Amino acid sequence: MLDSSLDDALGAGPAKVLDRAFGMRSVGDLLAHYPRRYADPGELTPIRDLPIGETVTIVAEVLSSSYRRMRNRPGAMVDVVIGDGIGRMSLTFFAKNLGAAQWRANELAVGRRGVFSGRVGMFNNVTQFAHPEYELFEDEDAARRRADARAAILIPIYPATASLQTWQIAKLVGRVLDGLGDVPDPLPPAIRAQEDLLSARAALEQIHRPRTRNDIDPAVRTLRMHEALILQTALLQQRDAVRALSATARPSKPGGLLERFDAALPFTLTPDQQSVGVQIAADLVGSWPMNRLVQGEVGSGKTLVALRAMLQVAESGGQAALIAPTEVLAGQHLRSITRMLGPELSPLVMPTLLTGQLGAKERRRAALRVASGQSLIVVGTHALLGEKTTFADLGLVVVDEQHRFGVEQREALRAKGASPHALVLTATPIPRTVAMTVFGDLDTSVIRSMPAGRAGIQTFTAPLAEHPGWFNRVWDRAAEEIAQGRQVFAVCAAIDTAAKTAEVDAEQVAPPADGANAPRWGVVQLDEALATHPRLGQVRRAVLHGRMPADEKDAVMQAFARGEIDLLLATTVIEVGVDVPNASTMIVLDADRFGVSQLHQLRGRVGRGGVPGLCLLVTEAESGTVARERVDAVAATLDGFALAEVDLELRGEGDVLGAAQAGVRSSLKLLRVVKDADLIVRARELGEAILREDPDLTENPGLQTAIARRVSDEDRAALAKN
Repeated sequence: MLDSSLDDALGAGPAKVLDRAFGMRSVGDLLAHYPRRYADPGELTPIRDLPIGETVTIVAEVLSSSYRRMRNRPGAMVDVVIGDGIGRMSLTFFAKNLGAAQWRANELAVGRRGVFSGRVGMFNNVTQFAHPEYELFEDEDAARRRADARAAILIPIYPATASLQTWQIAKLVGRVLDGLGDVPDPLPPAIRAQEDLLSARAALEQIHRPRTRNDIDPAVRTLRMHEALILQTALLQQRDAVRALSATARPSKPGGLLERFDAALPFTLTPDQQSVGVQIAADLVGSWPMNRLVQGEVGSGKTLVALRAMLQVAESGGQAALIAPTEVLAGQHLRSITRMLGPELSPLVMPTLLTGQLGAKERRRAALRVASGQSLIVVGTHALLGEKTTFADLGLVVVDEQHRFGVEQREALRAKGASPHALVLTATPIPRTVAMTVFGDLDTSVIRSMPAGRAGIQTFTAPLAEHPGWFNRVWDRAAEEIAQGRQVFAVCAAIDTAAKTAEVDAEQVAPPADGANAPRWGVVQLDEALATHPRLGQVRRAVLHGRMPADEKDAVMQAFARGEIDLLLATTVIEVGVDVPNASTMIVLDADRFGVSQLHQLRGRVGRGGVPGLCLLVTEAESGTVARERVDAVAATLDGFALAEVDLELRGEGDVLGAAQAGVRSSLKLLRVVKDADLIVRARELGEAILREDPDLTENPGLQTAIARRVSDEDRAALAKN
């Protein structure tokens, strides 16, 4: 059975090695460790063309053979040189004693020919096999027939470690398969036949021990469908579990807060804001808690949509809590909400800020307003999660920049109310299949249209590898904007590159991607350099980064928002939520150190009012590298959803999905959310049909067992907290 322990199936020794190398505990864990490719022993590569690190098979003749005692440890070594008429390589064998070494050397006598298979290595600039498998030719015809038979068997190449080679894994998999009985099938027989898929047992056999290459694709297609169906069904079960809860209906009222707010708006909502607003309004009067994800481009007006939902909840005395990832962003949200409400509505809902950096007296006052229900809109950071923070009637939880919070933190806030409605906001566009895979238990809305009056943004790459002189031009351009009364952001990946270990902003680390250069510029170094710049040395300049005290960060941002700072040198602490309509220019140094979505977010800080936006992406990455492709992709389009697809292709879904969301999301073995988009959609349709007929899966024990095995209790809890 797949749930059997590896201890029972293989013995304590191999089980311990597999656990240490890959964290495998069960037979199912081992059999889900699929080959990454297959080698064909019949493709006999000349010695001079052997690829280092690959497992290959060659036909060669022994040219020399000797043995010797080991100098510094017990045992002996056999050194053999073989050739194929074109090139030479060495074979190395270790023996327990001199007698065993002599036997090996005699067997591999000069002139003997045979088939040699092993992993190609390099030692002292000489190609070698260490402990290869081999078969020497005795009767030339019989041996060649055996070699031909071996050449017809594909060799699976597994992800391996230094302590556990691919051929060792293959042997362990073979032992498990030999003792494996029937495997419960996640797919009902009718669906399996309808989709033209293999049984679970046959799929496992064919992916690990294919007789021909024609066996591989049907096995992979079947196991991909298993992964997709198990995940989608688990997500649908979680969605249905939420819908089984009862929620307090929060209807809007004629002449109420929401209607008064809409009447006072000096502009018309965009079509997308209107349609998403209708969806949310309907959710808030439904019989189960709203569980909705709202994706919106940078500057598309998600906060306004969330505020309208808060006001609808407030009309019945319910409270809304908006949790933001940083003190700066929480403060920005509070000021933005207060401004939008205006002097008439603000006193009625009393927006309150609750963060860890408030003074003790101010924090007690804020907490009292929240606990008493006097404050109907609460904005805060992780301080909202504290045990001492209580709500009178928490009716709506709004999570901003969802990817910046762990599931436990989100659940801690939701637990402070009786099945409150939940609204998740993200300005990071998510490809449809990723959204379906990561947030499949949430209803999803998208805001694509932008508010009128935005002047737009132009983005350019400044490639210093080809044009080093453009670096000075970047700062001249910044000076020109400031001379026109506008403001400029300059963003660095690090705080201080001169530190022993370059410090990156703790609130938003910019991880180096493949091909990215180490950060040349930190905020500290840039500030020092610009202090002597002939045009920028005298402008009003300030720094902002995650290691500054929260009140100091907030003071700098407010001064920048008031126009008292011309040039703000910052880390990615300003990535989201900062709204300064007069800011015209965003300069990103070491742009190749940032991900596509980060660059898109940073760019969204400018061009937010009537002032045209300019974004300059400064990079030393050379043309043709992945790092440079990432930067150039952002410069090529303003469409965040198109960039999300590019990001997925460049980085791979492993990074995009992220293990932090829940273990189930990082458990994808064969499923690829880009390539298998149609299959994921189909799996969701099948999952919905199965649950519609069999909500408890009592008639589908194979699927029920597979979900229990692949989606652990921990994963299930994580899914429940999204």
